[in-house]
Amino acid sequence: MHIALTIAGSDSGGGAGIQADLKTFHRFGLFGTSVITAVTAQNTHGVRGWSPMTAELVSQQLDAVAEDLRPQAVKSGMLGDAEVVRAVAQGLRRHKLAPYILDPVMVATSGDPLLTPEAIDVIRRELLPLADLVTPNLDETAILLGERVTDEAGMVVAARRLVEDLGAHAALVKGGHLSGPDMVDVLYLHGSIHKFRHERIDTTSTHGTGCTLSAAITAELASGVQMLPSVMAALDYVNGAIRTAPGLGGGHGPLNHFA
Repeated sequence: MHIALTIAGSDSGGGAGIQADLKTFHRFGLFGTSVITAVTAQNTHGVRGWSPMTAELVSQQLDAVAEDLRPQAVKSGMLGDAEVVRAVAQGLRRHKLAPYILDPVMVATSGDPLLTPEAIDVIRRELLPLADLVTPNLDETAILLGERVTDEAGMVVAARRLVEDLGAHAALVKGGHLSGPDMVDVLYLHGSIHKFRHERIDTTSTHGTGCTLSAAITAELASGVQMLPSVMAALDYVNGAIRTAPGLGGGHGPLNHFA
């Protein structure tokens, strides 16, 4: 059985973070392992509070997994603060873990911040050059690049810049926050642009969408699938998971991770 690793925060509501990632790994037939970087108190209405793990404990978790249950692919999500980001970067390099998917989680679906400001520069400098793929939404893209992305053409430019200027190996800019009847996602891979369109679904069940997408890509890569078909399969999976969402909670509800 293949192994995948998620490095992320715990979501007490079960819809995002470590919980969403492990459910997704299981759905794709993988054994999931985890490094918990933070603990959040949240539900479908929002984040009530969160606290990061110590960088030392994050390093110990990563070492424990890598030395005994070496993953075939790794993703990171919420990292919390700069010291944890550095610990993750050092651990990825120390154990030569790849492929690595960077989901630069900065803000929750509810709008609550999940990353300290000083951690952003560390992500740019230390994690982006290690990433086989970075998967920011439009808000995260704007933070990483320092300028807003407001249309499809801007997404193309942003995806190129994340690779050519900031050093990621590939970039998937997610366009779910743009208006219009279709959702478009833009992938810059090996010097080529790929666009993926899905019909927009009228729903509030979108909590954990980014976590689930990056986990699905990680699962496919861990199983030996190449990057482009991994991204395509993951996008289709997330679309189905949103369509069949169970409608739980009174706010932004979770997806159906077993779709």
